[in-house]
Amino acid sequence: MTFTNLLSFFAGIGLFLYGISAMGEGLEYAAGSKMKKILGALTKNKFLAVLMGTIVTALIQSSSATTVMVVGFVNAGLMTLAQAVGVIMGANIGTTVTSVLIAMDLSMIAPVALFVGVFVMLFVKKDFIKHIAQTIAGFGMLFWGLDTMSVAMEPLRDSEVFVYFMTNYSNPLVGILIGLVLTAVIQSSSASIGILQALAVQGLVPIEFAVYILLGQNIGTCVTALLSAAGSKTNSKRTAVMHLLFNVLGTVIFLLITAFTPYTTLLGKLSDNVSVQISVAHIIFNVVSTIILFPFANWIIKMACIIVPDKEPEDSKLEFKFYDTHLLSTPPVAVEQIGKEVVRMAYLARDNFNRAAIALINNDTSKREKVESVEEVINFLNHGITKNLVKINALDLDYSDAKYIGRLFHVVNDIERIGDHAVNLSEATTVRNSEKLAISEDAVAELENMRKCVVDLLDASIASFEKQELTVEEAKQIETLETVSDNLKERYQDAHLRRLNEEHCETRAGMMFVNTLIDFERVGDHAKNIAFAVGKKPGERVAVDEEMIKTY
Repeated sequence: MTFTNLLSFFAGIGLFLYGISAMGEGLEYAAGSKMKKILGALTKNKFLAVLMGTIVTALIQSSSATTVMVVGFVNAGLMTLAQAVGVIMGANIGTTVTSVLIAMDLSMIAPVALFVGVFVMLFVKKDFIKHIAQTIAGFGMLFWGLDTMSVAMEPLRDSEVFVYFMTNYSNPLVGILIGLVLTAVIQSSSASIGILQALAVQGLVPIEFAVYILLGQNIGTCVTALLSAAGSKTNSKRTAVMHLLFNVLGTVIFLLITAFTPYTTLLGKLSDNVSVQISVAHIIFNVVSTIILFPFANWIIKMACIIVPDKEPEDSKLEFKFYDTHLLSTPPVAVEQIGKEVVRMAYLARDNFNRAAIALINNDTSKREKVESVEEVINFLNHGITKNLVKINALDLDYSDAKYIGRLFHVVNDIERIGDHAVNLSEATTVRNSEKLAISEDAVAELENMRKCVVDLLDASIASFEKQELTVEEAKQIETLETVSDNLKERYQDAHLRRLNEEHCETRAGMMFVNTLIDFERVGDHAKNIAFAVGKKPGERVAVDEEMIKTY
């Protein structure tokens, strides 16, 4: 095999991999957020989950991509482990479509598909049609790359060493290892099986050895999901482990079938074409494994829970893996993930404000370390989310997702400012304690009233943002709460001036009191901004009566 053949082989791999990627990406973008809604709408019916996993993977031509999506959904709390295990089983069946297409040998139409796809992409403006054209072009590249690989490997037929190894070395573990490493390196079982079929077409890999390589390839495809789950939430890790368990158990089952039945002989009788035999073996492996293991789905879930046990709750800086490269390659999942992370950041800021406010009112300095540590997390999230919002915004998003990302840019800034006000309150607590500043009982009661109002406003605003819906009644409630907080600030400032004039309050303590009122009122402003990022404000400012103010 000459250097030129080697270059052609790698060029073929490049075309093949890019073709698979372009096909899946084109279909995924054409579907837009519908893919997210289809998977997100799954019920606990595992039969439906298997069907959805099969269909989605057949469309995007990658079980790894589907499994990474599933890891993302589980991580975001949109899917349970019971749903995930069914989708994973279905994904393994859906990925067999590529091997079927390869076995059909459609290389003759590859140049036509490539030309038509690229031509339409260049001259048609409509996004949906361009994505379909990308799929067609990817289809052409896939087969052109496969044909290029096949031609490049022709000289191996004259290599006595290679031929002897492939025809005489039938150690199952060696075959499994070859398939595992090959798939783990290129992170695509469809691509590695395509390479195996290309070798088989040249008569270089007999079916007796190919079946073992095929088993290893099905284990190797788990690597992508394992990588995407690393460092994420517990259930995400369990999802990736379930994928690995399913394929390892399937491999064990088929090792026994191959050892004690004339399995490979029967495959050889199906067709003279080894590529077809490999495709059939791939289908049989995934379908039979699913049929055998489906009744034990709950057992697989329990095993995953044992392998990845629950850990003690802790404040993690990043719960949702929106920053993962694989998830960024799936825009609907990336959007969902980063939205969940922004909501988590909002609740962290809300709790930290409440913690700092209560500590100030009670003159409790023991909470300062906690306030500061949470603020570090909020700042970390602010930088990480903003950086990745820029990345996601550059992706090909549908209109609703693009608008949502735009809203997140503004909301993250408001959340970060709420965190800053919590730190201001914590620092004021330290000053109050160190300087022995006394605050009157009336002032303490006023601060507590305003704290309750602002916390209610935060809760209502974050809840509206989390569900991405703001009704007219909710908008009026939020506007009312914000108006009440403004009125309370003005009223309490006037009361403070009276206390100063009557010498019931020290000047230094009075300054701290006024600054605290300002912090509270500004947190209310940011809370209202978060809510109205979802919908329009009421047409005119809401009037509040004395009874509403007295509730605080």
